[in-house]
Amino acid sequence: MSSTSRRYRRTACTSLALVLPLAALAACGGGSGGTSADAGSGTGTISVWAHQGQKSEDTALQNAVKSFNSSQSKIKVELKLIPGNDYTKTITATDASQLPDVMEFDGPTMANFVYNKKLAAIDSYVSAKTLGNATDASKAQGEIDGKHYGLGMYDSGLGVYGNKKLLEAAGVKYPTGLSDDWTAAQFTAALKALKAKDSDGKVVDLQENNGLATEWGTYGFSPIVWSAGGSLLKDGKAEGALDTPAVVSAMKTFQSWKASTDPNTDGNAFAKGRVALSWVGHWMYPAYSKALGSDLVVLPLPDFGNGPKAGQGSWAWGIGANTQNAKAAGAFLDYLMNDTNVTAMTTANGAPPATKTALAASTLYKKGGPLQLFADQLAKPCGDSAITTSCVAVTRPVTAGYPTVTAKFSDALNSIYGGADPKSALAKAARAIDQDFSDNAGYKIP
Repeated sequence: MSSTSRRYRRTACTSLALVLPLAALAACGGGSGGTSADAGSGTGTISVWAHQGQKSEDTALQNAVKSFNSSQSKIKVELKLIPGNDYTKTITATDASQLPDVMEFDGPTMANFVYNKKLAAIDSYVSAKTLGNATDASKAQGEIDGKHYGLGMYDSGLGVYGNKKLLEAAGVKYPTGLSDDWTAAQFTAALKALKAKDSDGKVVDLQENNGLATEWGTYGFSPIVWSAGGSLLKDGKAEGALDTPAVVSAMKTFQSWKASTDPNTDGNAFAKGRVALSWVGHWMYPAYSKALGSDLVVLPLPDFGNGPKAGQGSWAWGIGANTQNAKAAGAFLDYLMNDTNVTAMTTANGAPPATKTALAASTLYKKGGPLQLFADQLAKPCGDSAITTSCVAVTRPVTAGYPTVTAKFSDALNSIYGGADPKSALAKAARAIDQDFSDNAGYKIP
């Protein structure tokens, strides 16, 4: 697996290896919803599970645990790190009664874990200050029917990185922020202008090396669906939302970009200057800024008519439904979400902080910072349903049936990229999603 894939897995929340676990989640039983944890005494030892990411992330978390344990004597945290490739599969395969008091989870899996009684609502156990300091985008990912089941230390950012030198050499005018975003037609015209100055005509990187029939396909390119006025799921149905004429037209445009795309087999198409544009997220900023320096610009995704849209969401923390000590679990989460720990973690992985105070103080994401665009996008959250022209950062569908949604959409996306008729591919995906939801009573969580 390339370094690009590893960065995506660790900081954007949606690993390539996650596709199989997500598919497995769809086959899980359940349906009687989340349960209420036992508050307990608020003292004693609690178990905590987390995914093993890059070394700097692991160190930040381990330091937070050590600091918490030494800051007081009533609660002791025992941390267990599980390899990232195995983490979601481990949670899925473990009986709820054997899960820890506190556990990390990948954002899109949350609703399924609630559906299968593996997560409890945290509202009664974390402080009002902690909930109030969480960004709206982060809370949107962790909320079901007004209850919160998860909070993240960090979020994710998605956009287009540009090589200013190559763009200007081709006479390409590019946006400087959300206020002057480019249309899909302007983006396509930029590719044409760049090709005229490029020896092989491959001028954009779409992270094809990560695979499109994966969670990257959904995270990276469902913004095209939203920007075209469509949705992966609306009122529990994909038909009439995913396969609208506007979405079909947008996907035809996406399909046309393949002729201009570098397959990026070495993961370095943009960093080595082979292409002028790279459609990817915050996790590539360290490598790109090192490679390009002042020639690096960060741009919004193109607007297909409903305003520019971007993906959102990442790893989050929740309380196990069968814990006997939710008070202690909540106290640990309060500590984990303080500015010191959130800043240490986001310094380690470069992700946008998911708390208001840490985000405002971030060197990368504050006003005037190199990644301010991503913060601006997250400041205009859509949630997963009210996707209007005025919002930008969209939460992937918060539903226990998400594994089916992402599998069918990413398969359709991959086939469209490979030359399939967009109308037929999207209609087929919509039918398959709706059939699965019908077979599972809409995956409703009581």
